[in-house]
Amino acid sequence: MKHVFIVNPAAGKTDSIRHIEQMAAALRERHGLDASCLLTAAPGHATQLSRALAEAGGALRIYACGGDGTANEVANGIAGCANAAMTVVPIGTGNDLLKNFGAAAEQFRDAENLWNGEEHTLDLIDCNGRQCLTIACSGLDARVARDVHRYSALPLLGGKASYVAALAANFLFRSISSRWTLSLDGVELPERDFAVVAVCNGRYYGGGFLPVAEASMTDGVLNTLIVRKVSRVGFLRFVGDYSRGGYAKFPQFASCVTASVIRIRSERADVVTCLDGECFTGDDVTLRLSDRKLRFFAPAGASPDATLRPIEEKT
Repeated sequence: MKHVFIVNPAAGKTDSIRHIEQMAAALRERHGLDASCLLTAAPGHATQLSRALAEAGGALRIYACGGDGTANEVANGIAGCANAAMTVVPIGTGNDLLKNFGAAAEQFRDAENLWNGEEHTLDLIDCNGRQCLTIACSGLDARVARDVHRYSALPLLGGKASYVAALAANFLFRSISSRWTLSLDGVELPERDFAVVAVCNGRYYGGGFLPVAEASMTDGVLNTLIVRKVSRVGFLRFVGDYSRGGYAKFPQFASCVTASVIRIRSERADVVTCLDGECFTGDDVTLRLSDRKLRFFAPAGASPDATLRPIEEKT
């Protein structure tokens, strides 16, 4: 079996290449494994590398070394491949995928805990042909995520300042809701104005927001949270509970469904969708369940459902 570390050298705030190379060397020396490292050179390169490795044949374990974006790229490269499995070594700034494993998330930092780890078969979200691991969101939250990337490139607007600027621009100076046609399993909803449509396979995004606490990556079900038109004051009252999985407290404009196919259409081509932190804009977005599509290995005893909890009732 081959063990390949695919490293995003741009991930995180420090140079982690040497650290990953040392982990691969340790696997070779301690366990006699065929372990090697490959560096990505551009966005999308991790998908190309992982797909080529899987297509070459033979048993394969890939370690995605980076953040959620790197994990997404590797998943897109090996999804559906019977001979390939992946895991994550977190060196990026965003690691929402591993939050699903709860306290075990820290164990992923050391490949010694991973190389012979237990395997899980995870669902994915297919979004216009691209796979998503955790959450595919469209609407206000996706626009904020897109603009964070834009503002972070400006002088004096790095880090939290870029997030504050993106949030302020979208909340104060743009409409909270967008006019779309939303279909669930082929049935159009009568409403036309939506603030957020979050299709959840996992439970975390945006640095720790928890929109649907009952979403599981292993149950063959997508949980789609729909937030209809809401005032700014109403959204401010909602967002705190929303970030903690408490959407059920606001049935007047928030609900969760378990459709297998979700389609969003817009005449203005303004549907901003964020997949595992990466954003794109279009006029027609179709999201569907990719049932048991990905082999994922983790430390012994770790579970992708570690932080799963039942629906929080309105109080």
